[in-house]
Amino acid sequence: MEKQENGGEAPAPELKLFGSWASSYTHRVQLALRLKALEFVYAEEDLGNKSEALLRLNPVHKKVPVLVHRGRALAESVIILQYLDDAWPESRPLLPADPFDRALARFWCHFADDKLGPAVGAVFASTGKEQEAAVQQVHDNLALLEAELREGAFKGRRFFGGEQVGLLDVVLGCGSYWLAVFEEITGVRLVDADAFPLFHAWLRDFEAQEEVKETIPSVDRLLEYARGLRQMLLALAAGAGAAAGSSPVTAAVDAPAPAAPQAAPQAAAVDI
Repeated sequence: MEKQENGGEAPAPELKLFGSWASSYTHRVQLALRLKALEFVYAEEDLGNKSEALLRLNPVHKKVPVLVHRGRALAESVIILQYLDDAWPESRPLLPADPFDRALARFWCHFADDKLGPAVGAVFASTGKEQEAAVQQVHDNLALLEAELREGAFKGRRFFGGEQVGLLDVVLGCGSYWLAVFEEITGVRLVDADAFPLFHAWLRDFEAQEEVKETIPSVDRLLEYARGLRQMLLALAAGAGAAAGSSPVTAAVDAPAPAAPQAAPQAAAVDI
């Protein structure tokens, strides 16, 4: 159960999550907490004006999400998910029991963050030939997942985690809903049901889960946010260009929301 922070003098909660409403990384942790039926307090962060608490709790990266458990803070979404599984093993496990399957799930989580996510973000933050190249990268990455669902490690499974949503489902799913938003804004088709039928069916099934519905913001709200953000990113690209070493997807999904389409760009602040 999620409780919003009220700023009162209530006792410190056992679990407190610092996040941002549009952050797919924050959604990963929120969803995992709901799947495990763990009660937590949620503190919304303004990524353009981060709280002293966030900066103190995550001094290395200064990003969301941060989970505080009994006064001790953890950062980085996938690390938090694995910690929740270790700390509450009896409550809806996210990782399988078999060591090889656990390692496999971790491998594909890394693939999602290292390959698929940046490619999707590049589609959103580019135009013309650069965008065409990024679309091809997305399709190549989705083809790898489709092959694993068809004849590889995840063949015959309802979810990547088996009959229930698991770690890899949470990591992939809490970024994949942006695909429809980006398709709407860019006019580019990313997930074709004919080309990737198994992945498409998995995504529809994932999105139909009650805990997912409770976690993911409405499409209209995401579209409004993403339209302003795309204008900001394209303006940056037309000017000085992207900062060296930055990842398009982190800027595209988790940058602070612009105050208006004409607002000055703000620095991105994201989970790793």
